[in-house]
Amino acid sequence: MATKNANDRLAVMIDADNAQASLVQELLAEVSRYGTATIKRAYGDWTTPNLSKWKGVLHASAIQPIQQFRYTTGKNATDSALIIDAMDVLHSGHVDGFCLVSSDSDFTRLATRIREAGLAVYGFGERHTPEPFVAACDKFIYTEILRQKPEELKPEDASATASKLEGEAKAPAVAELPKLKPMVLKALEAVARDDGWATLSSLGSQLNRNHPSFDSRNYGVTKLGDLMRKQTYLETKEVPVGDAGQHVNLQVRRKPASAVTKSV
Repeated sequence: MATKNANDRLAVMIDADNAQASLVQELLAEVSRYGTATIKRAYGDWTTPNLSKWKGVLHASAIQPIQQFRYTTGKNATDSALIIDAMDVLHSGHVDGFCLVSSDSDFTRLATRIREAGLAVYGFGERHTPEPFVAACDKFIYTEILRQKPEELKPEDASATASKLEGEAKAPAVAELPKLKPMVLKALEAVARDDGWATLSSLGSQLNRNHPSFDSRNYGVTKLGDLMRKQTYLETKEVPVGDAGQHVNLQVRRKPASAVTKSV
């Protein structure tokens, strides 16, 4: 996985047919966590009424609209145009990573090709995004968590948000979020030291390697550290770092079996 760097130059490429115009500001704010959006393009047939809500958003966010007519009914020429442009940008060497905004599995091969070239791929899509596309990205962010504060989005209610999406008469099937405990314990086993402790940063990195769509906000908590503190099968400690110890490093390990039994 390519290393995240705040100075990374990112190409944000939006499949307007499969993305929500109402989330553009939140989307770009999320992109800024991974780097700087130096290229911002949205692809679609802007002559069609269903993309009318995008027009004002594009200008306000300085996103370049790329016109792509539909040559044949039932065929999506937009996907091909986005993929061709992405490959041109990739070979130009002007960016360090891509943000692919779509819930369409047609971009799976594009994501894997970009990663083969050593660049980072951040995917953005709804919860019904097919798993192959999610897995092909270094990091995948479900756009439902951008709609409201994480504390307001309960894991058991997350799938219900799909049915409320604007302009959809019926939401596609939504996969359940993976169970948190098995995910955490598997990642912890991979990065823990001999004494069982692991740093929060190493645990978070391993979680993302194992599950690109992992995000503490999917489970109703903003920060990973707060999420780990809430797990009854884990224990945490803060270790001072630096000469003056003015900073702390959160560490995590699995509770001994006896401690788990007593707490239950």
